[in-house]
Amino acid sequence: MNDKEMLKQLYEDMYAAMVTKNESELLRVHDDSFVLVHMTGMRQDKKAYIRAIMDGTLNYYSAQTEDLQIDVHGDKAEITGKSRVTAAVFGGGKHTWRLKLSFNARKIDNEWKLTRSEAATY
Repeated sequence: MNDKEMLKQLYEDMYAAMVTKNESELLRVHDDSFVLVHMTGMRQDKKAYIRAIMDGTLNYYSAQTEDLQIDVHGDKAEITGKSRVTAAVFGGGKHTWRLKLSFNARKIDNEWKLTRSEAATY
């Protein structure tokens, strides 16, 4: 599997883990330095983000990828995914968003990890 294929799989694994609330998989795909910047500008580090998924603050029901762009630069990469995501977050009702996630990733010991993500709508 080449780097772009590995990064595509990482993106798919991340969404699958969010939907199934698979904590061990969420821990695997996100680097310890991971930070998520929500659409509101709120920032969550890896522990807070995963805790919010596990405790139901962030509930993800499905994600259907519509576009995925991957740019690899040695041991660093940028991933931009556009997906229709059905979720109920921060006490709001279940809704489907056109969610764009822009990621930074880093290859560590021959394994890609997500290091930063910024969310927006498209």
